[in-house]
Parts: sequence; C-alpha cells; structure tokens
Amino acid sequence: MKRTALYLLTPLLIALSLPTLAEPIKRKVCVFDIVGNAGPIMNSARDWKTTALSWGLDVELLPYTSELIATEDLKAGVCDAALVTGIRARGFNKFAGTIDAIGAVPSMDHLHIISQVLASPKMADKLEGGNYSVAGFAPAGPAYIFVNDREINTLDKAAGKKVAVLEYDETQAGLVSQVGATPVDSDVTNFSTKFNNGSVDVIFAPLAVYQALELYKGLSPDGGIIDYPLVQLTLQVIAKTDRFPKEMFQKSRSYFYENFDRFRRQVEQESKAVDPKWWVKIPDEDKAEYELMMQEARDQLRDQGYYDPDMLTIMRKIRCKLDASRAECT
Repeated sequence: MKRTALYLLTPLLIALSLPTLAEPIKRKVCVFDIVGNAGPIMNSARDWKTTALSWGLDVELLPYTSELIATEDLKAGVCDAALVTGIRARGFNKFAGTIDAIGAVPSMDHLHIISQVLASPKMADKLEGGNYSVAGFAPAGPAYIFVNDREINTLDKAAGKKVAVLEYDETQAGLVSQVGATPVDSDVTNFSTKFNNGSVDVIFAPLAVYQALELYKGLSPDGGIIDYPLVQLTLQVIAKTDRFPKEMFQKSRSYFYENFDRFRRQVEQESKAVDPKWWVKIPDEDKAEYELMMQEARDQLRDQGYYDPDMLTIMRKIRCKLDASRAECT
C-alpha cells in the first residue's frame, strides 16, 4: 500500500480502534416546585441535570406544582425519580426522611454536616435498597411559626388557635393537639391560602416561600414570625432503585453535598424578601421550653415508628459536637 493511501486510512483505523461510547440512560424526574417551571427548585434541578450527563444519565425534568401528584406519578411509573420535600420523602425512606424531624437540626451548619455524613459511601446501605433509594438532598431552609397575632408568642397562648398541618404527616397533628391547639388538615398547595384568608391562625413555613405565597397578607396587620426555627426543611431525590445503575446514586449524593453551599446561598437570598418588622423575639427560657418539648416529641414519635432511631442518634451527636453545653449532651 502506498504511503498516501495509508495516510488517508489512518483516521479511519484510529476511529475503529476506539471503544464505542454507550448511549446515555434516559430517565424522567418529577420535580415539585410550587412556583412551577420557572421556580427556583426547577432551576436547581436543571443544573443537576447538566452534571448528570457526565454520569451517562440524560434526564427529562417534569415540573409539578402538586407534590401529591408528583409522588403518585413516581409510584405509578410516570417518572423514574422525584424531587420532593423531606417530609413527603419519609414515606419512601424513613432514615433520610427523619432529617426533617422537629427540632433535630438547629441550624444550617448542622445540616451541612449531615449532608457530609450522608454523602459517604458508608451510608449507602441506609439510603439504597428496597424499591426506592435516596439520590441526594438539598436544604430548603428553616421553617418558622407564622402567626396572625403576634401575641401568640408562647405555647400556652397557642391553645385554642387553629393551626394548619400537613394532612399526610401524622406527626404534626399530634404535636399541635398536645399544646391545646386545633389542627386543620392542609397541604402545601392550600396552607398559605388558609392563612392569608384567616381560616387558620398559625402555619409553619420556610422563609423562602414568603414572597411566592404572599404570606405578608396573612401576617397583616398584627401578625409576626416567631424568631425560632422549628426544623430545617430539605428537598430529596427519591429514585426507583431498579431504574438506575447503583453507582449513580452515590455520584448524585456527592453532587448535592459538593453544591450544598450554593443551595444554601440561594435559600438565604430568597429569605431576604421577609420584612424585618415581622420578627417576634422570644425569651431564652421559652426557647428552652421549646427544646424540651421537641426532644420529648422526637422520642415519642421514634417509639411510635415515625422517626428512624439511627438518624436521630446521628443528629444528636452532631448537635453535641457543635454545642457540648446542651443538656442532652451531658
């Protein structure tokens, strides 16, 4: 063969010698974002989708403004995974769903450490297996008590008041009843409307939805936000175990941990929309009362099977690591 002919054939020979790249796996992910397709959760999901291409995963994101329908479509196989709140995710994986236990995560710094722990491959057995696996979680911001009367600033004063509770989370109704208030079944699509029109006196909500859900309407004119976070809410990716290669779960969890600070900044930016005039300071002795009440509630709900004891233990160790003076740490 002449040298010229060999030269022309060289690119072809090289191409034939290279391994054939596999086609990316195509999967659908239902994304709950109360704002819809243009919301902040969908925007974050698009960044995750872009990174997932490097893992060989081609994701189609399906926006949902109803979390119930998103989870039902996951069960029905309309989508292969869903991005939903940690409270809703508890029904798929109790271990990860316990992160949103009342009073268990005092601050975003605590949640950051939890994210690091769950990103470890050593935790895979807790997060994978069964029909569904956890492919990552992100902070959704601390939830506070919103009241339509700022005089409702103690547990005693909550007695007799109407409090919106998520109808699918049995733990909330029980806690509200314990303080003598009346639980009113609601969901994430209507709890804000009930507060804004005066149907309920109290709601629990993250600051990030203050502007989107117009919660200032329910706060006006005499309401307030109790300056004490009850829970650090999360968003979690719940995936059908048999629809993804096992290694992708670990890659996805690592992605969420590595981007934790970015998610955190986004939540904090959205929270800046809250007018400072709404904040209601409470005495330290009342905070101590809240902590005791929430610790007793976590123990009770653990014994009733709602919370995972291993996750509660991990979170207690983190609380004590960051503040050894806590009574539970002695």
